[in-house]
Amino acid sequence: MKRSELAEYIKETIVDVLSEASAEDVKNQETINQLKKDELALTQKIKDLSEDIDDEDAAAQQATADTKDSISVISRKLQDTTKEMKSTVNKWKQAEGEEKERLLARLKDLTKIKKELEGLL
Repeated sequence: MKRSELAEYIKETIVDVLSEASAEDVKNQETINQLKKDELALTQKIKDLSEDIDDEDAAAQQATADTKDSISVISRKLQDTTKEMKSTVNKWKQAEGEEKERLLARLKDLTKIKKELEGLL
């Protein structure tokens, strides 16, 4: 079999295989692809929310400064709180709806914590 005959045979085979897919099969595959994209987006959103909750718990534990803490410990907690506030603001800018309100409430809590820490310094 010559090279040109082989190339022609391969083209015909590909056309035959591709033409076997019906319009319904194509539509079903598009639906499946869209569902996968939606599932991926929801999974990412759940992951982000769980990270936010974990961050909030950790920050709440760190932010409760004892008056016996040294200035360097209080300063470090203040820096951590400020850093978390900046990341929360960035998330707030991109958020919409209920998530935006939740992040705003978190920012208000962080502001209270920050002022408390600044008062201890």
